[in-house]
Amino acid sequence: MRQQIVAGNWKMSKNLEEGLELTKSILEKIDKPKGLVILAPPFLHLREVGKIIRVRKHFHLAAQNCHHEEKGAFTGEVSAPMLASGGVEFVILGHSERREYFKEKNALLAQKVNMVLANGMRPIFCCGEPLHIRDVNTHIGYVAKQLKGGLFHLNEEDFRKVVIAYEPIWAIGTGRTASAQQAQEMHAAIRVLIAKRYGKPLADETTILYGGSVNAANAAEIFGMPDVDGGLVGGASLKADDFAAIVAGLK
Repeated sequence: MRQQIVAGNWKMSKNLEEGLELTKSILEKIDKPKGLVILAPPFLHLREVGKIIRVRKHFHLAAQNCHHEEKGAFTGEVSAPMLASGGVEFVILGHSERREYFKEKNALLAQKVNMVLANGMRPIFCCGEPLHIRDVNTHIGYVAKQLKGGLFHLNEEDFRKVVIAYEPIWAIGTGRTASAQQAQEMHAAIRVLIAKRYGKPLADETTILYGGSVNAANAAEIFGMPDVDGGLVGGASLKADDFAAIVAGLK
């Protein structure tokens, strides 16, 4: 059975005190999750949040990004070795906001994926299409290019460590949400793409998360789709009650 995951991406939210309070509240409200619960706070919070969640078996720590070089004169950046030394286990890469605002391309993301894996962590690789691509029905080909450019250089051993997060960009922070059927369609298509590259057994083992405005009301329906293995949650992860309800929706 594929690993079920709910990951909370806090983005640039919460000061340190607020982040620690949120972490404690989440742990109080989530007792025995059906899968992994991953928290991705801002860089400043990582060490302290990690100390709190380390006592719980199903909770794991993620960073929201990393630099593609191991070290160097890159003021303001954070390297994969730094993250690994701080107890980080997962790193979100290729989020639509990184692609749009910071112009991150697939070739760069492939370098970041390599660096994360080389330092013993697991990438959560984001992919997804904007509205104009969806409207002309070329979304599957668009996502295929992202996967081929950012992930499909990996050998099978390394690819097994990857978590994929499909995020329809037109459904992030807009109040619009892809239907459960639309999510299933793309997740199934991604699994077919993986099968063509790595074979069906590995495709069937790959965890694919949905990342488009998941909330407490729609999580169970979306997660109930056969190829959806959980969610990458943005705004709803900043409220402990909502996040706990989403985690409860895991199948």
